[in-house]
Amino acid sequence: MEKLKQQLIGHEGYEHKVYVCPGGYQSIGVGRNLEQRGLTDDEINYLLNNDIAYFTAQVEKHIDTSKCNPARKAVLINMAFNLGIHGLLAFKKTLAAVEQGNWDKAAIEMFDSRWAVQVGERADQLAEQMKTGEWYDA
Repeated sequence: MEKLKQQLIGHEGYEHKVYVCPGGYQSIGVGRNLEQRGLTDDEINYLLNNDIAYFTAQVEKHIDTSKCNPARKAVLINMAFNLGIHGLLAFKKTLAAVEQGNWDKAAIEMFDSRWAVQVGERADQLAEQMKTGEWYDA
């Protein structure tokens, strides 16, 4: 099996980002044709769990979440997931309010952004969750 893996990597390549294969299909990894085969539920959930762990670690590294309950911390992770950690860190007034435990101000500041316009209802839901500290079921 190891020899086959090495052979396939040699023939297909080993790509970390989406690329167009010689057949014209969007592919990733070792020749995974995303257009014809896509991803299984297990693969999607594996990627989701990996991304949640990654963005949780990034939020914990860059933001003082000691005053956040799990629902409020999840808002920050959700935003980092959507914007990237650097995009989230640009929300300086929101994050200052979070670190002070000023939930009303944090929620208001979330709306002072192009992001809130772009994502619409998602921003409404997350701001409500930040304000109340209660999970909003999407």
